[in-house]
Amino acid sequence: MATFGNFANRLPDPAFNIAPDGSTTNAGAGDFGPGFKSVRFTSEQPVSMTRTNSGRVITRAIVGHHWKIEISYHPMTRAEFEPINNFLEERRGRLKPFFVVLPQYASPQTASSGTISTSGTISSGATNFLAQGTSVSGLNLGRGDMITFNDSSNSNHLKAYKIVRVHTATNKLSSDSALDQTNERRYYVSPPIEKEITSGSTVVYTNPLIRVINTKDVIEYDLGTNNLYQFSLSLEEAQP
Repeated sequence: MATFGNFANRLPDPAFNIAPDGSTTNAGAGDFGPGFKSVRFTSEQPVSMTRTNSGRVITRAIVGHHWKIEISYHPMTRAEFEPINNFLEERRGRLKPFFVVLPQYASPQTASSGTISTSGTISSGATNFLAQGTSVSGLNLGRGDMITFNDSSNSNHLKAYKIVRVHTATNKLSSDSALDQTNERRYYVSPPIEKEITSGSTVVYTNPLIRVINTKDVIEYDLGTNNLYQFSLSLEEAQP
């Protein structure tokens, strides 16, 4: 008899299946989710803008940044459709958040390996951070790769970030004296860091999980005369 501690809370996809008992422990007997037909990925930063009488423009962020995701599926058989339908029924519309991995960000664009850890505390609002890897070959994260952080001091920091710039010990700002080792990188990210991150936290770059909720309370699908299911999904990032 196999027991498990938690139910799986990631949207099933071709690389992730959930067992009939709801676990990943016994997922060898489970069904994988179908692949996506298309993904629309949106970065949204609400901004307030005012213009003075002299024409000066003043802008400021009014609420936190969040990602929006719209997923379309190919027409599916019932066997292909039920894994995602059952998963979403349990989330009850917008009530329960869950995680999704987007195929375009499931792994870095250039193969990386080993552990990458933060070097020094990262303050809330920072736009960059210093990191070191167990090997130089493992520090291949580049612009456009997505990451999250595994911070043992704050398990609720679940924000996903995109790398927008990378500095090395030989290609950096002249003022950056902290970056001086070949196994170090300074990563610039968008959006700015949401919560303080403890030194030594792990940078997650393989299958980074984006915490989301459904944008609707209704789950509906179309079933054609060919007995194929048509379905799409609208999600937005939701932090705890």
